Amino acid sequence: MLLATDLDGTFLGGDLDSRTKLYQLVSAHPEIDLVFVTGRGLESVMPLLSDPAIPRPRYIICDVGCTVVDGETLQPLHPLQGDIDRLWPGEHTIERALEHIDEIQRQEVPQEHRCSYFCEPEAVSSEIAAIVEGLDCDLLYSADRYLDVLPRGVNKGRTLTALIEHLGIDRERVLVAGDTLNDLSMYRQGFKGVCVGESEQALLDGTGELPLVLHAGQPGCGGILEAISYFAYLGPAGIDVEVRDDCESGKSDLVIVYHRLPYEERVESGVTARRRPKSPNGIIPTLLSFFADGRAGSWVAWSLHDGSPQDFETHTEVDQDTYPNLSAARVPLTTQDMEIFYKQFSKEAFWPTLHTFWERASFQEDHWQIYVKVNRQFAECTAAEAAEGATVWIHDYNLWMVPAFLRELRPDLTIAFFHHTYFPSADVFNVLPWRREIVGSLLQCDYIGFHIPRQAENFVDVARGVTPLEVVERMNCAPRFFTYGCAVGLDVMTTRIRINDRYIGLGAHPVGLDLKRVERVLQDTGAQQRMERLRRELQGQRLVLSVERLDFTKGILEKLEAFERLLLEHPELVEKVTLIMVCVPAADGMTIYEELQLQIEQTVGRINGRLATVGWTPVQFFFRALPFEELVTYYAMADVMWITPLRDGLNLVSKEYIATQGMIGGCGVLVLSEFAGAAAELRGAVLANPHDPRELADSCYLALSMSRDEARSRLAEAFHVVRHYDINYWAQDFLASVAMYDASYTGTVESLQQAREKQARRVA
Repeated sequence: MLLATDLDGTFLGGDLDSRTKLYQLVSAHPEIDLVFVTGRGLESVMPLLSDPAIPRPRYIICDVGCTVVDGETLQPLHPLQGDIDRLWPGEHTIERALEHIDEIQRQEVPQEHRCSYFCEPEAVSSEIAAIVEGLDCDLLYSADRYLDVLPRGVNKGRTLTALIEHLGIDRERVLVAGDTLNDLSMYRQGFKGVCVGESEQALLDGTGELPLVLHAGQPGCGGILEAISYFAYLGPAGIDVEVRDDCESGKSDLVIVYHRLPYEERVESGVTARRRPKSPNGIIPTLLSFFADGRAGSWVAWSLHDGSPQDFETHTEVDQDTYPNLSAARVPLTTQDMEIFYKQFSKEAFWPTLHTFWERASFQEDHWQIYVKVNRQFAECTAAEAAEGATVWIHDYNLWMVPAFLRELRPDLTIAFFHHTYFPSADVFNVLPWRREIVGSLLQCDYIGFHIPRQAENFVDVARGVTPLEVVERMNCAPRFFTYGCAVGLDVMTTRIRINDRYIGLGAHPVGLDLKRVERVLQDTGAQQRMERLRRELQGQRLVLSVERLDFTKGILEKLEAFERLLLEHPELVEKVTLIMVCVPAADGMTIYEELQLQIEQTVGRINGRLATVGWTPVQFFFRALPFEELVTYYAMADVMWITPLRDGLNLVSKEYIATQGMIGGCGVLVLSEFAGAAAELRGAVLANPHDPRELADSCYLALSMSRDEARSRLAEAFHVVRHYDINYWAQDFLASVAMYDASYTGTVESLQQAREKQARRVA
């Protein structure tokens, strides 16, 4: 069949169950040709194409029949569009002819090949009719408010008929659906039709004598479903056997969806062994802690598997003694799929773009298809794990498309998403070829968390460019976050938006630190001995420490050149200051960083060759990952921690340094890029612009020359933040916010404030 349907009040109307059933029916049957026939302009239809819950139409007839485009490419469909264009005198001609009539007001909405006005019924005069007739145009008035001037003979019905004839489709296959008077022309073409429940009375009156038109009882999609059964489009079995059964519920009240398993898998002598995870930042142990009280849960993550599906273990225990009701639900990925999904596409397309280096990004459609396939696998696995009404917590950009598939499979779930990486502004994010699909998926969430307010507000700007939205609630960022104190500061952030009939909560939740992990190292006898040894080796030297992962976003080359400049401009520092640079290699197979590694090594060699003296090397470069226990030793000894990424979502290394110095009563100084997310919350740090070579060098010099009293004061301020907002605070605060901003919430701002105060007490 071909379903030609109006949108507002019709295909977008009706209760949730009816909409879900009709959308699933259309999506499941590619032989059902869907055509949107609407009074909206094309620009106003485009946001619907980003909503993964709404089936994509094969064709779109908009502007009350004046525009007709291909639903996939959105390009005009010729020769039909050319025929319409030849009849249109132009909007400025119409405007000039009607500008003296005060009773009408031009609608400020996207529109083409027509002019639309607001007009009260008594203002529809013979003068207006005569002017429009003289311009060889038609006049259409509907809903006692909307006045449209259209090309002569052009309306929804005639354009639809022209499309049907152009496609060579049997008229018996066509079902038209609408709810207002401007849909009347579709019914007068002799097609089967349905006026959905709660239609405009004028439409019901105009179609009352037409034998092929059903006046349905149910509004919106419910009425269309009535018509599909009434006209027996699906045969005697009807709709019920055609609609996909809902996905069965699992048993987990909380489902964590993360790319990493909560344990490490290693193949030893052909056998897969599992070990306790060596989490670099405490996130995995913290997420596991939610299941320590026996809470039923699942952890969805990938596991490499190139063998037969029958040989794959889909579920494993995590730790029967500590987490008795937590299981790992493993998504099998082949080595090839994992390489493309993670190491190539995620890291070569999304990672550079997110960090504003879009010129380095590589966009390949076939890789996107693999990415979508893997995300669908994650969603299907998650849907099977979650109990009725469960909370699903999805992590990071690798799984952007999971909410879209999951919402379709399990509309009952509360879907939460935390974005661990930086989220850029709209002019950067919109470079992504799949931005509409990605944003459409994220907007299926009930709650989305970011590290800092700036990133959340960037998301709102990106979403605003994809679909109309209403900002429902905003809040002041101070005193929790910097407002005007750094490049990523913000004074007010959006915390709740509404899109159609759905509310989405937004929040800023900087990931905190596992302080006990640092404390255990400092109390270890071996660590204390290493610190004493390092103290002797560095006697008479000031230590500047840099710990970064090999990545172009970290500003490593810029830092090295700034250090060279620092020594040249301040020769008194020669032989008295050493930069220890720890550069953690990228994962195996990440070839995009090979050139950067060579450039760094050459720069280090040049600086040392130019400035080194007997017994003193300006830069000590370690191209390897150091054990956390050894890093803490360096944190304790460093006079200055120099963390200056060009762009970073947060940066936990800076917090590790502050925690270490705070626990030993030190007076180290943190020099931090103002483009790192941590700069928005870490008071006391010396902030620097890593894009300014002079400021980068000057800020390091300031830190080296700072008095001990000022350094201690700054450190105390930063340590207060790190100690209070630790990793446990982050996790508890996030889930409490998810509960507070549940999609069912429809209360007032006052009651929302009460909920926030209750949440704060609970976290405390």
